[in-house]
Amino acid sequence: MGLSADELKHKLEVTAEEVLGRLRSRQLFQSEWDIAALVVFLTFAGTVVVLLFLVVVHCCCCCCCTSPRPRKVSPGKEKPKGMDNLALEP
Repeated sequence: MGLSADELKHKLEVTAEEVLGRLRSRQLFQSEWDIAALVVFLTFAGTVVVLLFLVVVHCCCCCCCTSPRPRKVSPGKEKPKGMDNLALEP
């Protein structure tokens, strides 16, 4: 089922040593898959940052800008809403 605390601690130590070994050897990317994974991650993170920036700009600019007022419709000239279902006609 799950890992015991000692096994989990050992796996974390091995992973930490592997990462530190890569940092010491200055070879962070040992295969093309590592580079591809980094590119995918950075693309995803960049997209999220751009979308958050757009949301902030939209919220800040739309609150202070005046939006055009909707046109008033005279009481006798309302547009019909929806469409007629001609299949129900006899």
